[in-house]
Amino acid sequence: QVQLVESGGGLVQPGEPLTLSCAGSGPILRIYTMGWYRQAPGKQRELVASITNNGNTNYADFVRGRFTISRDNAENTIYLRMNNLQPEDTAAYYCNAEKKYRPTYWGQGTQVTVSS
Repeated sequence: QVQLVESGGGLVQPGEPLTLSCAGSGPILRIYTMGWYRQAPGKQRELVASITNNGNTNYADFVRGRFTISRDNAENTIYLRMNNLQPEDTAAYYCNAEKKYRPTYWGQGTQVTVSS
């Protein structure tokens, strides 16, 4: 059973940075594409960024240039470095692992609140 555990969320002021981490269990994760999604109250969950097993990245337009996704396959961990956070970035952030023909896994989420 694969488990994903996010950490690093919190309350920050506009313009401040924050780094989220997602630690996964099981070496099988290194073959998965992993990503970060977010969901604000009353809104649908949306993709923030993803990274394939060989390091190719994809970003949503609203974070491109501000957020950076990375992964450490040896540690089964992915990161999301978020710079210049804005109030509209406030949401629950979820880690995701997916691969074609295999189950998709989700973490429990970590809250990011950007407020002055």
